[in-house]
Amino acid sequence: MTQSTASAPGKTILFGEHAVVFGKPAIAAAVDRRAIVTVNSKKSNINSNITFQSRSLDLKAELDLDKGHIKLIRGQSGILNYVMETLFKKHDGSPIDIQLEMKMPVGAGLGSSAAVTVATIAALDDFHNRKIEISQIAKVAHKVELTVQGAASPLDTAVSAHGGLIFLSKNFEIVPLKSDLKDYIVIGYTSNRGNTGEMVAGVKKRRDLHPEIMDPIINSVENITLKAKDMLDVETLNTEKMEILGELMNINQGLLDAMGVNILELSKMVYIARDAGAIGSKITGAGGGGSIIALCPGKTKDVLNALKIIENAIQADFSKKGIIIH
Repeated sequence: MTQSTASAPGKTILFGEHAVVFGKPAIAAAVDRRAIVTVNSKKSNINSNITFQSRSLDLKAELDLDKGHIKLIRGQSGILNYVMETLFKKHDGSPIDIQLEMKMPVGAGLGSSAAVTVATIAALDDFHNRKIEISQIAKVAHKVELTVQGAASPLDTAVSAHGGLIFLSKNFEIVPLKSDLKDYIVIGYTSNRGNTGEMVAGVKKRRDLHPEIMDPIINSVENITLKAKDMLDVETLNTEKMEILGELMNINQGLLDAMGVNILELSKMVYIARDAGAIGSKITGAGGGGSIIALCPGKTKDVLNALKIIENAIQADFSKKGIIIH
């Protein structure tokens, strides 16, 4: 093909972040804020066979696969490391131009790197006339994140590829859950963006230094996730199940605080969301900046407005679809 476009959604983790890195289960939902990647064939350029640009990120670069070099023309290079690693795995080196449109904030705990990686793989597979195999794309995307970050859960890339509400088992099995959360979730995110790699490494270091303390915390997060799975694997969430989910979120937040991934800005948002009517709120993602998630049936506008006074916030539309070939 001469042009291919694919998109993938962001995600929000409901339960199990950080514990999932240690082989524990987790639950996440796809959020309909997308990374859209377009691959165009082009004539060879003396300076670079592969060009990349993103107006939404104010980013432009030339990529040299032979030398493994990124020549940054404008913007910051962070997301380009994922694109470069994807090209190593999925592209033949022929001249192409890559365009990225981001519909989500980067570095805010919404899985932006996973969405970009998944969408880039899908666009390249379509460009090269390869069959789109969602499970395989999720696996390759996870390998890309592992290479770039050093440590990464397969959850972000699985949710971005498959969409919907997903339980990731201890054996990395993807289990779709039945509940629809489209009207219940608000996400608040800080201007201070967390570094996933640093946060994951920090929790691992604490666990290595204090296993007798950290292991019970991680095991408790697992128990919370398993109980939440039972609540969410139903077509309709009644008031009782919703209240239990909110309480489980609040307990999970305390454990994330104990892991050392909280900061003042996130903590303020957690409590402001609860004061505004959220039945549960917690960090979502790596922490150290980034996002919180609030479960607020019937109170989404109140919570959204309260969070916007101090930070950024969006109502999270639930996405049943993962990868879309446009």
